[in-house]
Amino acid sequence: MVKELGFIGLGTVGKYMAINLLKGHYNLTVFDRLSSEVNELVRLGAKGAATPLEAAKGKDMVIVVLPEKEEMRAALSGEDGFLQGIDPGTLLVDMGTHSLEATMELAEEAERRQVSFLEAPVWGTKEHAANGLLTILVGGDPSLLSRCREPFSYFGLNIIPVGNTVGDATRMKFIVNMVQAQLMESLAEGLVFGEKLGFTAERILEVLESGGVASPLFNSKGRAISRGDFTRNLALKYVYEGLVLVKEAAKKVDLDLPASEAVLGVYEKAINEGRGEEDFSAVVKVLRK
Repeated sequence: MVKELGFIGLGTVGKYMAINLLKGHYNLTVFDRLSSEVNELVRLGAKGAATPLEAAKGKDMVIVVLPEKEEMRAALSGEDGFLQGIDPGTLLVDMGTHSLEATMELAEEAERRQVSFLEAPVWGTKEHAANGLLTILVGGDPSLLSRCREPFSYFGLNIIPVGNTVGDATRMKFIVNMVQAQLMESLAEGLVFGEKLGFTAERILEVLESGGVASPLFNSKGRAISRGDFTRNLALKYVYEGLVLVKEAAKKVDLDLPASEAVLGVYEKAINEGRGEEDFSAVVKVLRK
């Protein structure tokens, strides 16, 4: 039974995952490099940690939601790294999105230290996280997933085992990231093209939503774009980084993904314009120029 829970990474999505976990009355200890985020969780009932090691020490489960470089640094940073603090038998759950190489390195290091490891990247936005509606892709030992289902239920709506081998969930997340990024860029092109032809965004969306291309993403992001609302739910920089990982993975299996390459170029232009911290729907601003 999970009672003592460590949580490392209070970013756009991670913060709301941790907030929802407090509803489960876990003894939750949180760490983030930004003390302001830690302090907010402490005010809500969590215990704050000064280092990743402190967040991990003596816990039944440790959840990590960090960008790849930050996660590897937090995992292996000498005496303060969370792998130094995790006791043998603790379940380490990696819920960030990383390269396959980083995922496997972390899994191998955990095994060396007799720490159970589950790969479970989340898919969704800040809004999904806040409302407990994230999708969780799981790769690894099914028996480990059974220990996670209760805490996962506080922030995830869909828990999907995609394979029994560590690495399977990371591979599936590549697919998710590619399709999501292309859908957003396609919607942006459709809106900009339609506007140039004299239609309002509302009329374009009305038509799109009436037929076979209707999707929740088109509805939510399209309506927000039409209002000029680019409130950050999923940072554009993370979508761009996800596409870079897709490109690297495709290269390793000798596969050409021409649409993905083209869309990557649009997101890269947005990054170069300084839009990385904006919501990924801001890709439409690149096309409107």
